[in-house]
Order: sequence, then C-alpha cells, then structure tokens
Amino acid sequence: MTGRKKITTICCILLMGLLGLCSCGSPSSDSVENTSSETSENPTVLEQTESRDEKQVELVYESSMELKYAENFSVDYYVGGYKLLTVKDGTKLLVVPEGKAVPEDLDEDVYIMQQPIENLYLVATAVMDMFDSLDAVDTIRLSGQKEGNWYIESANEAMANGDMLYAGKYNKPDYELIVSENCSLAIENMMISHSPEVKEMLEDFGIPLIIDYSSYEEHPLGRVEWIKFYGALLGKETEAEEEFSKQVAILEDVSTDEPTEKTIAFFYITSNGLVQVRQASDYVPKMIELAGGKYIFENLGDPESSRSTMNMQVEEFYNSAKDVDYIIYNSSIDGGVNSIEELLDKCAVLEDFKAVQNGNVWCTTNDMYQQSMSIGYLIEDIHGMLQGEDEAEMEYLFRLE
Repeated sequence: MTGRKKITTICCILLMGLLGLCSCGSPSSDSVENTSSETSENPTVLEQTESRDEKQVELVYESSMELKYAENFSVDYYVGGYKLLTVKDGTKLLVVPEGKAVPEDLDEDVYIMQQPIENLYLVATAVMDMFDSLDAVDTIRLSGQKEGNWYIESANEAMANGDMLYAGKYNKPDYELIVSENCSLAIENMMISHSPEVKEMLEDFGIPLIIDYSSYEEHPLGRVEWIKFYGALLGKETEAEEEFSKQVAILEDVSTDEPTEKTIAFFYITSNGLVQVRQASDYVPKMIELAGGKYIFENLGDPESSRSTMNMQVEEFYNSAKDVDYIIYNSSIDGGVNSIEELLDKCAVLEDFKAVQNGNVWCTTNDMYQQSMSIGYLIEDIHGMLQGEDEAEMEYLFRLE
C-alpha cells in the first residue's frame, strides 16, 4: 500500500471512530487479502517446498478454461486447485483452496480469495440470476437492491429472512455495514466508474472490487457464459457448464431453420412520449437475428458507441417501422402492458402499424436486466413467434390481445 493510501486509510478509520463505528470488525484477512505476485507469460506449476520451517508456494500452471463466446474474462488453473480469474480491465482474483497456503511474492494487483467464498456484496443486478442458477445465493450477504426490487425469488426470500442485507447503491454504499459484515468482495457493474471515490474507499478498507463486464460481450450467449466465471469463483464449474450448455443447445436447435427475413421492432415508450429502441450493435438485435428474424433498425446508431439504446421521435419511428411484421414491447423499464389497448394508450399511432392490424403484437415478461440467464430461452421464444409455434410453450414472450 502506498504512503498516500496508508494516510487515507488511517484518516478513514479515525473518522469512522468519531462516528461511533470503531466497534465494527474489519474484513477477515483469511477471506481476502490484497497481496502481490510476479506474473509470467507461461505460469509455472504449483510447488510447495519446506525450507527453514517455512512453507513456500509457487504457482504452477495447469490449464485454462475453454470459452465459446465470452471475451472479457479468463480463468487459469494451477496445480493444487488454485485458480486465477482475470477480467477485462486487468483485475485479478486468485482463488485459494480451503486450507491451502497463500502463494508468496504476488503482484499488488492480485486479490486473494480464500475458499469458502462468502459475504459477497452484489451490486451488478444481472449477476444475481447466475448465482441463483448455481444455487449460490447464500454466498451473497449484501445487496445493492432493496427487498422487493429483485425479480429473482431466492434473492427476495433471502432479504425477507435477513440472510441478505441492503448495503446501499453503487454510489452510496453503507460502509459501516459492509465492513462489519466482513465483506470479501464487491461485484459491481460499469456504473461504479462514475463514482471512483467509492472504489477507492472500498479498497482502503481492504475490500477488493471487480466489475462485471458481461454486458460488454459481443455475442448474446457471451453474457450467459459469465456464469462460468462465477462458477470458478465459487467452485461450481460443473454446475455452470451445465447451465451454459443448455442455452448453447437451444441456439444450435433454432439455427437449424432458415432465417425468415420477417422484420421485428423491439421498443418501449418513455414517460415523455419518445420511443426507445436498441442500437443495431446491441445484443437484442443480435438475438433477433439468431432467432431467424430481422431487426427493423439494422443500421441504427454508432457501432463504436457503448450505448445500447437511443430515443427517437414518434414520427421517425412511425415512418421506419409502420410496415414491420412483428412488434415486441420491452417491459423491463416501465412494467409493460397487458393488452393492445394499453399499448395504444401509450402511443396511439401504433394503431396504423401492420403488426397491430395483423395481431402480431408481443410483450416481454419479467425483467431482462435481471434475468441474465433468460437469453437463450428468449431467443427460443422469438424463434417460436416467427415460426408460429404454440405461445403457451413460451417463457419470456406473450402475445397482446
């Protein structure tokens, strides 16, 4: 730790002492430690030798996780069950098996996660669905969402039972609670980049932080493949691979049919009467393409932009999408609509749309931002919609009447 950080840490602790927070415990050094290791292009195999009554541990490389679509993380395995997890921005987590020694001489940017992993602070909402699929919600002690705001039933139950506590939003975390609960790791999304002081404060308290980059994956199933990152963190690689493989199988199945070339508009109406649509480079248009459809705004937006959506005037939307074959209303922002009449109350000009007149008006269910493991199934539903399959079999789409 640099001299500046030491001073900052001392000041923070003194300040919290004045606020009556000194009674709170600090994170356990057994569960998280920011230490250092020398990196090499070809990591060596893990070796344990005893010299002068001191055990020395060296990382000895064994293999790397095979990834099919994800490009923003990697997992390297070492002899003895050690794992090095690396995310897009270079953040590294070394997972140390329970009862094993921590390797010496690690780089400063390597965070040590001693198994069993517990007391996580989850702010990135899309990750909860992955933990739920891994049956690992119990490893999350602190939530960035309040009780009732989760669309994941197990998360709401944990909060109702007091097993998971609200610890504040990404920009206003409850530091007292986070420290007193011995938080081992904060899992954030890119919103934390707008509050760098929060990141610095958490690190000053010895709490490592990683950013979930699943939303930056180019392929829709690349987002889903991040379950393998968290599976490696928690020692649940087998379960993660099983869940991911289910969705790969869905994609392979729908890909056997020829593209329909039928057009789809995916949108929602904002509170000020604008139409929010997805940029062509976003994952939703790619899901439509994988399902065999054609996104109506195929050249919309800047492919180099990190933005996934943009707003347009109703007139522009009307001129571009009036003759679209299907419309799908995105319910993840405003809770959705239950009938065509409700949709027309939001935007009367939709009545002239070909899709409305033909009864091809659909709506998403649940919350797409939290249901990260729904992507493969939603592709399957869109494919079923285009193929005229039984809508009773669909999980995440329903037809508006």
